[in-house]
Amino acid sequence: MRTPIVGGNWKMNTNAASGRALGQDVAKLVAAERLGEKCQVAVFPPFVYLRDVRAAIDSAGAGVMLGAQDAYFENDGAFTGEVSLAMLKDCGVSIVLAGHSERRHVIGETDAIVNRKVKAILAAGLTCILCVGEKLEERERGETDAVNTRQITAGLAGVSESEMARIVIAYEPVWAIGTGKTATPADAQSAHAVIRQTLAKLYSQHVAQATRIQYGGSMKASNAAELVAQTDVDGGLIGGASLKADEFLGIVRAAAAKGR
Repeated sequence: MRTPIVGGNWKMNTNAASGRALGQDVAKLVAAERLGEKCQVAVFPPFVYLRDVRAAIDSAGAGVMLGAQDAYFENDGAFTGEVSLAMLKDCGVSIVLAGHSERRHVIGETDAIVNRKVKAILAAGLTCILCVGEKLEERERGETDAVNTRQITAGLAGVSESEMARIVIAYEPVWAIGTGKTATPADAQSAHAVIRQTLAKLYSQHVAQATRIQYGGSMKASNAAELVAQTDVDGGLIGGASLKADEFLGIVRAAAAKGR
């Protein structure tokens, strides 16, 4: 049984006060309902509020992980504007995103850059969520599986089988992020199944069955149960719906129900 994992990616939202309040509200609700026993929960605030949110979730005494939305692959040096993994660990971060669609398609990160980040995150001893997914025009050309396979293969290049224990895959159909559109449960399951088959080819059936694959495309409390009920959907990477504690916890509850 794979333990579901739900992450709240706050993106470039919140300020110090609202970030603290949101983190504390999430952590209190997770603690009150003991959801952390059935589902891993993480929040990914903006870099500048990591310490504020760390203090807020710690004050609630719940097992909510602190995550970072990105990281640079060098340890230190003249890299203006970048944030190292050592800095993130110093802030209490334990899980980091790599290759989010907005990093790929807005910022312009290549598969090679994403791979360097994945390996750096693992080398730092942290858990990595590798994000993959197709754009609308790729989907319309029938390239969903090819895009996901390429991004996974490139992103995991040089990652050992033992290191896969600290890898989570997030499938985020780019056309469904922030648009209100959501892949049908059958669409999500199909993409996740191909991702799992790709992991089996790259590593082994054991790794493929043990690796968690999140869905990340406009998941919300109202559709979470149907999505996570799919065989190969192991939680969600949540954007807009993670900015409201009650909405986010509705998704966590749905994932936790699968983890019983």
